[in-house]
Amino acid sequence: MEIETTKIAGVLLIKPRVFADRRGFFMETYRHERYAEAGIEAPFVQDNLSRSVRGTLRGMHFQVNFPQGKLINVIQGEVFDVAVDLRADSPTFGQWVGAYLSEENKHQLYVPPGMAHGYCVLSESADFLYKCTEVYHPEDEEILKWDDPDVAIDWPIDDPILSDKDQHNAKPLSAFQDRASSTR
Repeated sequence: MEIETTKIAGVLLIKPRVFADRRGFFMETYRHERYAEAGIEAPFVQDNLSRSVRGTLRGMHFQVNFPQGKLINVIQGEVFDVAVDLRADSPTFGQWVGAYLSEENKHQLYVPPGMAHGYCVLSESADFLYKCTEVYHPEDEEILKWDDPDVAIDWPIDDPILSDKDQHNAKPLSAFQDRASSTR
């Protein structure tokens, strides 16, 4: 597999080896030893699968006291996947990186704990599969505004479809910046 680092420490674009022939393809989506060599060492404790329609934007979610690392695959369709650094001690706090993940390119994105995470669907629909290093704690979840001008994510869609939760409970980066400043 090929690993590409990003401008945010710990966020990795992973390009697994794909063995294709006239029957289809085979690829290894996870092997502990190989991923540990790339710096992804935390055990994965939960897998999630979601299907979303074109124009859906899910995010930007994160957990405060039980932060989740995520290893992301798109098994059908295409998404633009984004991580925003919310780690209090990080020199890239408030910065974002994005990657196009699709069933065609078969790339993965690893998002370490301490990041807000979200994605938008670019195909008719997309099946989004991800492994988590921590279980979901709904009472611990926070949401960063997907369109916060201080973060300025360059989303490839306009007027996304949002859940009520993402639309009404999201906060600007400044709400988390204050928290980060008090822990520095």
